Amino acid sequence: MPETGSKPSDFIREIIKEDLKNNKYGGRVHTRFPPEPNGYLHIGHAKSICLNFGIAAEFGGLCNLRFDDTNPIKEESEYVESIKEDGRWLGFDWGNRLYYASDYFEQLYQYAVQLIKDGKAYVCDLSPEKIREYRGTLTEPGRESPYRNRSVEENLDLFERMRAGEFEDGFRVLRAKIDMASGNLNMRDPVMYRILHATHHRTGDKWCIYPMYDFAHCISDSIEGITHSICTLEFEDHHPLYDWFLDELNLHHPQQIEFARLNLSYTVMSKRKLLELVEGGCVTGWDDPRMPTLSGLRRRGYTPESIRNFCNRIGVAKRDSIVDVALLEHCLREDLNKRAQRVMAVLRPLRVVIDNYPEDLAEEMEAVNNPEDPDMGTRRVPFSRVLYIERDDFLEVPPKQFFRLAPGREVRLRYAYFIKCVGVVKDEHTGEVVELHCTYDPATRGGDAPDGLKVKATLHWVSAAHSIKAEVRLYDHLFTVPNPGDQEDFKTCLNPNSLERLTSCRVEPSLAGAKPGSRYQFERLGYFCVDPNSSEDMLVFNRTVTLRDTWAKIIKAQKLR
Repeated sequence: MPETGSKPSDFIREIIKEDLKNNKYGGRVHTRFPPEPNGYLHIGHAKSICLNFGIAAEFGGLCNLRFDDTNPIKEESEYVESIKEDGRWLGFDWGNRLYYASDYFEQLYQYAVQLIKDGKAYVCDLSPEKIREYRGTLTEPGRESPYRNRSVEENLDLFERMRAGEFEDGFRVLRAKIDMASGNLNMRDPVMYRILHATHHRTGDKWCIYPMYDFAHCISDSIEGITHSICTLEFEDHHPLYDWFLDELNLHHPQQIEFARLNLSYTVMSKRKLLELVEGGCVTGWDDPRMPTLSGLRRRGYTPESIRNFCNRIGVAKRDSIVDVALLEHCLREDLNKRAQRVMAVLRPLRVVIDNYPEDLAEEMEAVNNPEDPDMGTRRVPFSRVLYIERDDFLEVPPKQFFRLAPGREVRLRYAYFIKCVGVVKDEHTGEVVELHCTYDPATRGGDAPDGLKVKATLHWVSAAHSIKAEVRLYDHLFTVPNPGDQEDFKTCLNPNSLERLTSCRVEPSLAGAKPGSRYQFERLGYFCVDPNSSEDMLVFNRTVTLRDTWAKIIKAQKLR
């Protein structure tokens, strides 16, 4: 298992420790990560992946990857492949333990037949609407289906004919015969099988009846010898049904344990809602860098180490809560600060001409690649008479607390020289500043100040003659409110400023040929990643995260209280 820091402790691990102490399951620990292939994985799934694979590794056990692929209408091979890719990217390996619920369709069918023979399941002709009506409410018991007491022989015949494709979609279902007066609605004769004449991504048209999730999931766990079936809190009410199926069939019985799912501020974690964003064109796809999907986070520049560390830090709890997205960004900054090479880039260029610098001269300045890691060494950055600086680093009439460049003011250029602004050129029609004229002090080469000379600002820059044109995409939160999922229509909270494209950026020449996925810190600006769609003709960078660390400030403020 990849390193994620100190070993965590939580109620799930305490349960497993007790089970091992009592030799439950013969001292085995066997978990599984069981996604439904009906969408791409998101950061919430990362918590489950890290938990299941992490626990297995910690206790010397095994963890399976199993696709609970029981709904061919919503499932696709594309999702299967993306989930495998995301799991490997996070750093986890399931070896030869890749399974599908569809592997067990014949066994599941035979277990359903066994329940029919035992008088524990029946074929029901009620429509889906009528089944809901007969189900009752939280305060009123349900009513028995008029088809509940069909004979075993009739149920076996009808169920076989359902499998043979004799009936239309939704015409009949197979239901468990449990208790229509149960206080748990999930136990009021739940549907086990429904008719779906749909092509399955693995079994094709072999089947036209498909098991419901609750029936297939627990039996799949049992077949695979799972010891601890770890799932999120929304399955807590399904726990008695999980137990009922396994007990009635007298199968190996894993222990289901529920934990609180991850909810992240300024994010939605519902695959249904994420699919709405994709299909509605609100984002460019599942891997849009604004999406909380693992493919989106990867494209944005997140590292698997930062996500594993985040999942480790938030821990495992029994109550739902919302985690501040600032903590996720903090974990990312911590990781990138150690591994990302520093470079200089100018996002909104302002031309600077150094009047007293030779026109035909170009020097190479030595720049540190990462002050956190001396082994990363240095690089050479070209310096010339005409430069670009950030437009925001100059004000013609600066306020009191503005210490960057202004007329008559001197600043340091990172790794280069001190320069002083001596002239301003404006567009004669708009009045916009289009060029600065400066002088430099040759005695300050490398950015070192002679005795007694002080400046209050250091600016980044690139050489106009040597820099490379690039496009930079600045990403912000996709939503404007902390909990968009609580809104009646979550799409009304979409942030219209979640993406800003800058097409006239300039980056230092060391970035020529930068590979897609490469991560950098643009000095003073933030962390950036080369987009997969970048090319030699046009480098495209996605802003991964800003340099400002909100979470660190939150922690500091708490310590001061």
